Amino acid sequence: MSLIDLANPTRFLALTARLLPWLALVTVVLLAAGLYLSALAPDDYQQGATVKIMFIHVPNAWLSMFVWGVMSLASLGTLVWRHPLADVAAKAAAPIGASFTFLALLTGSLWGRPMWGTYWEWDARLTSVLILFLMYLGLMALWRAVEDPTRAARAAAVLTLVGAINLPIIKFSVDWWNTLHQPASVMRMGGPALDKSFLIPLLVMAIGFSFLFVTLHVAAMRNEILRRRVRSLQMMQARAYTGSAPASGATGPIVGAA
Repeated sequence: MSLIDLANPTRFLALTARLLPWLALVTVVLLAAGLYLSALAPDDYQQGATVKIMFIHVPNAWLSMFVWGVMSLASLGTLVWRHPLADVAAKAAAPIGASFTFLALLTGSLWGRPMWGTYWEWDARLTSVLILFLMYLGLMALWRAVEDPTRAARAAAVLTLVGAINLPIIKFSVDWWNTLHQPASVMRMGGPALDKSFLIPLLVMAIGFSFLFVTLHVAAMRNEILRRRVRSLQMMQARAYTGSAPASGATGPIVGAA
């Protein structure tokens, strides 16, 4: 089955029905292994045991940006290629991305309290991630506010692409401005700066959370496709009833009556 075949919602549903159990299994195994390795990781000589918040905070922070990137590609699919599943992919990803962003903010605050002496500081990295979280909420509200699915899809796609400007700001904020955050220690030109005892659990957790996103995203896309099918059937039934409604002044059955 090619990628073009997946543009057919029926084929997408059939394929993902077989894949979902395996995705869920791989996700559970990776997260369990990651948590086990994280528990075995040594305490930091400066931060002590609080450094282990990193194993939850960093994957969520990475995915908060990655999910918006996925939504941006889906938005191009909506506006440029008119892919039938593009808007479904973007809409299904938004709540998941918002959750990852919220967890990144929450765990970052818990990590910042013993390290910085405060739960929150309005530095460039924290502020830009907060803006990302608000953009997620704004997108979700937009999809609910606009009743016409086509108009909602286009408006959300434009807003998503505009909001993508924030991603490089989040990434390079620690380099462009003086912030409380340390510079990148994993994805950098000279190679990772973390010791293997921290790097390996972090990468396993990052892969586990990535599979968690894929699993949740596929499941959410399936739910969105089925929801739209139910809505289409309801509209068809409403049109059929309206078309066969009795003439003015005649009596007829009450809609919804038992």
